[in-house]
Amino acid sequence: MPDEMKSTATDKVTARIPAVYTNALTGFFEAATSGSLFTIRFFKEIVKPRYEFSEFLKQSYLIGYKSFPLVAITGFIMGLVLTIQSRPTLVQFGAESWLPAMVAISIIREIGPVITALIFAGKVGSGIGAELASMKVTEQIDAMEVSGNNPYKYLVVTRVMAATLMLPVLVTIADAIALYGAYVGVNLQGNVSFHLFFLQVFEKLEFLDVFPALIKTFFFGFSVGIIGCYKGYNATKGTEGVGESANSAVVFASLAVFIIDMVAVQITSLFI
Repeated sequence: MPDEMKSTATDKVTARIPAVYTNALTGFFEAATSGSLFTIRFFKEIVKPRYEFSEFLKQSYLIGYKSFPLVAITGFIMGLVLTIQSRPTLVQFGAESWLPAMVAISIIREIGPVITALIFAGKVGSGIGAELASMKVTEQIDAMEVSGNNPYKYLVVTRVMAATLMLPVLVTIADAIALYGAYVGVNLQGNVSFHLFFLQVFEKLEFLDVFPALIKTFFFGFSVGIIGCYKGYNATKGTEGVGESANSAVVFASLAVFIIDMVAVQITSLFI
């Protein structure tokens, strides 16, 4: 009898495994379809009047200006630490004079955009997700629809546009501050003038170092904004859904940043 019970339990577990995988696959495709439709709606709504310029400016201030202190501090530390860590290796190979150019290319091409985008995803993505989720679970979004307003236009379009346009600005500022941090790092164990340091930097920088890195930041900002809005706009489960929306917005936005960066690097490598 015990053997028969064990056999029955094993059969039940085995029978449930395909159902679990099927449900997970179904959930994935449902989420992918819902997210795609949500994104397509953004491109439809962005060209339709009425245009919420005042809300867009407000979100640009909250998303861009309010993120500046964190981005600035991170950029300075990033340039300083990278310079200090890279110096001993270059000294071993007698290539210490390449330090400013190497640090600048590393920051502008890859480290600056990606690190800033991840910080942006953590701060802005979670904020957007939590804010819209709170409005969703308290039925404020439903109230806007009942009153004849377009909550998608007011809440989603403005935030996605602000995130898309503000992240490139923040990355540019972070790169500049990181280069100053690198200059400070070089002078901790040496004596290089400000003019000579940046002369060495700009002698080695090329168009393909700067332009692709700047272009991909627009995609970073868009992905952070649209994912944060999607997670918040479709929140469920009451107040519990607020935390889940904020958490999942950060996770998926960070993952999207890495995927976009990987694709951008592959495309850029075709032209170098």
